[in-house]
Amino acid sequence: MSASDPRRTIAFQGHPGAYSHLVCREAFADYQVLACESFEDVFAAVREGRARLAMIPVDNTVAGRVADVHHLLPHGGLHIVGERFLRVRHHLLGVPGARLETVRTVLSHTHALGQCRAFLRRHGYRSRVVADTAGAAMEVAAAKDPSLAAIASELAAEIYGLEILASDIEDAEHNTTRFLLLAREPAYPPAGSGPVITSFLFRVRNVPAALYKALGGFATNGVNMLKLESYIDGSFTQAQFYADIMGHPEDRSVALAFEELRFFAQEVEILGVYPADPFRIAMAERA
Repeated sequence: MSASDPRRTIAFQGHPGAYSHLVCREAFADYQVLACESFEDVFAAVREGRARLAMIPVDNTVAGRVADVHHLLPHGGLHIVGERFLRVRHHLLGVPGARLETVRTVLSHTHALGQCRAFLRRHGYRSRVVADTAGAAMEVAAAKDPSLAAIASELAAEIYGLEILASDIEDAEHNTTRFLLLAREPAYPPAGSGPVITSFLFRVRNVPAALYKALGGFATNGVNMLKLESYIDGSFTQAQFYADIMGHPEDRSVALAFEELRFFAQEVEILGVYPADPFRIAMAERA
């Protein structure tokens, strides 16, 4: 098996050292990684067989949903086979010899800069938006300027030879990103094998109470809905929805809920049935 075997390759969006790269390394330490310029390129890499899996961020507890991915999921041609959560720890990275006192301008992705607003204000740093956090680290390393710093991951510091000038500089301690693991083929776990999430799409007509009726079966059958997001078509006559529920389609309660959903909705499509990340279960138990 070669080092670049696509059967053991996972694709992500961004430069090496991005948070998506970090979660790939944590979840699949024995896989090669394929860095892609855009989310569309990540989907294409898996569809075309250049990577077996894709790791895609979908939600962050501070920044909300990742809109680009939200719109790619329905037509991306891939199946959800897992989820991962990453506690985002932002670090201020500088070139060797730089100190907090030498820094004047901080580069990073717009969300990372926004998530470290208090730290930047406290130190009086100017901020400059770049495409991604790892790209910011790469630019700082290339500039060799102690007045420049980047907000990025510890992995980015390792890759680009930067020093960590300050750690855990994010404003919110709960800053966490949820990632979806995607593949060309579905991989449903057996029913009864543990906590499972089912993700699906459905469409309803734009009439009063359509959504209420479509989702009523989940409430009456005691199925926990974890997420519900909407899409609007070009004619504004139908609404498509993406939903995550806790449960397996073969569970009796879930099967009954889907039966009622199909009565009131159109084009019900399951995107994935996959194990819930232990992080999710641990958080639910603490709540």
